[in-house]
Amino acid sequence: MTNKISRRERTESFVRHIKKEREESSSFAKVLIGMIIVFVGIIAALFIFAGNEEIITKNFGENSIVTKIYKKLIQTSANKEHADFALPFGLRRQNILFLGVDASGNPDDLWTGTRTDTIILVNIDPKTKSVNALSIPRDSKVYLPKNNGVNKINAAHAIGGVEMTKRTVEDTLGVHIDRYVMVHDDAVKEIVNAMDGLDIYVEKPMHYNDYSGNLHINFTKGNHHLNGQQAVEYLRFRHDALGDIGRTQRQQWLLRSLLTQLKQPSTITKIPDIISVAKKYVKTDMSFYEMSQYAALARHVDMDKIEIAMLPGAPNQKGYISYWILDPEKTQEVVNRVIYRDKEHFDETMPVTASVLASDSLKGEAFAQHLKDAGIEVKCTGHISRAHSQFIAHSSKITNEYYNHLKKKDESMGGLQFVYDPVNYYCGESDFTVILSGNQ
Repeated sequence: MTNKISRRERTESFVRHIKKEREESSSFAKVLIGMIIVFVGIIAALFIFAGNEEIITKNFGENSIVTKIYKKLIQTSANKEHADFALPFGLRRQNILFLGVDASGNPDDLWTGTRTDTIILVNIDPKTKSVNALSIPRDSKVYLPKNNGVNKINAAHAIGGVEMTKRTVEDTLGVHIDRYVMVHDDAVKEIVNAMDGLDIYVEKPMHYNDYSGNLHINFTKGNHHLNGQQAVEYLRFRHDALGDIGRTQRQQWLLRSLLTQLKQPSTITKIPDIISVAKKYVKTDMSFYEMSQYAALARHVDMDKIEIAMLPGAPNQKGYISYWILDPEKTQEVVNRVIYRDKEHFDETMPVTASVLASDSLKGEAFAQHLKDAGIEVKCTGHISRAHSQFIAHSSKITNEYYNHLKKKDESMGGLQFVYDPVNYYCGESDFTVILSGNQ
């Protein structure tokens, strides 16, 4: 009986930790939202209106700082061989560390002593204009530099600031970090308020109250205009089923709403407010010129082709401390794929297996038939309720190139967001899983 209870407790503990780590991986776009709005919202809005200098001058005046920045950027671009962008690091791939920190409790110092609740390593490839992102679970058990011993990786910032965090990530993953961006926990709320709220489709009823944490979520399914506080509530909702990749991507749908609103002419008048938020809630070692070049590059990035992954591992508890123990082999596999861009040679004749889960069984069956017609073995089909559709690769041989190959063969396979997740817990063992929403 003791052994059975022990196994059951270990299983329940594993499930709890998996849920927790999946929730943390979903913070990817929460940080990315800060990046896009700060670097694209402040600067790309100027690029959006390139050629419309009258709009800038009319709203801000001939001698305003915004107008001067706009003119400087336009002149800089005009004088370069490649007018769109010229990244400060050249055409080599770059690694940028994005950190989301918790509240410090000190209104005069938002950063010192804070832990990094979110750690994302973003790899940018200027040649292909593509972005990959690797989520690092905050409970990952690591060795801290400067003889600080074993600890959770999120403690590195509290102990030694951003430099220790960078060094810890570099030592753990064997990578080099070019730049960093830190976003305070309050940034998303203030940025959305600066944008006068956002329109977003809430995919299902969301009701949750945490009185101790002063968190109250109450959304009906459907279209909503969210203010800053409501946007934070939407991002923090965690009552989803285990393995709900749609939940982990919820922040990306909010990001899409932000990008859509950025293209509206009314956005240009909000730039001073966004700049004000950025000064207080964002910290980076990038120069303004570097930020402007990244913003220019961001215009060319296809959001549907952003590939994301989380460092694989398993939970382990030592006393009252819970760790995420990284799987060395799978971690190296993910780093090689997402950061170093190592991919298997694409071969359209290779045998491939798939799973299909759909909100509508008829649509799921139809999509499964399309895959079979393409020579793919469908090992599993089933029902799943999702608001967004995704193509989830589990095998290293399934790449964006492979998915694009499928889309060219059959247009009905398009419109899915690409995700890399080597852990397949959906519907049997397969090389990839297709999630079809009710709107697909």
